[in-house]
Amino acid sequence: MLTGDFRQVVDTLKLCFWSGSMAETQQNQDQDNNKRATRRFALRLPVSVRYGEDEQEHSAQTRDVSARGICFYVDSAIQAGSAIDFTLTLPPEITLTESIRVRCKGHVVRVEGGGPGSKMAVAAVIDEYDFLADS
Repeated sequence: MLTGDFRQVVDTLKLCFWSGSMAETQQNQDQDNNKRATRRFALRLPVSVRYGEDEQEHSAQTRDVSARGICFYVDSAIQAGSAIDFTLTLPPEITLTESIRVRCKGHVVRVEGGGPGSKMAVAAVIDEYDFLADS
């Protein structure tokens, strides 16, 4: 595992992606919800998520990421309060070096959507994380 600080990676996200419509979207989100402790960044990244009793791996896509949490879209059912384990890869465009895989553990705080034929938006708090070495 690599050492480092997830918050430093998020700071890099700010530098790389804080422009144009993303900045406008973020300002609107901040105005709508002043109780957020950290800024969110609208990033579409593939993420592998494990949850439930069987801890089967589910493919998902991030909607946004912050230093303390993540929101992703997934097809299968998940309940608020559920423990999750997920891995995502931050690409070189974000890290300004090489791709970095990050494995996180957390818990679901909110689930939205999930109507017939639609994906659910799952918001989760990141409780702990590790940077993984390339294998």
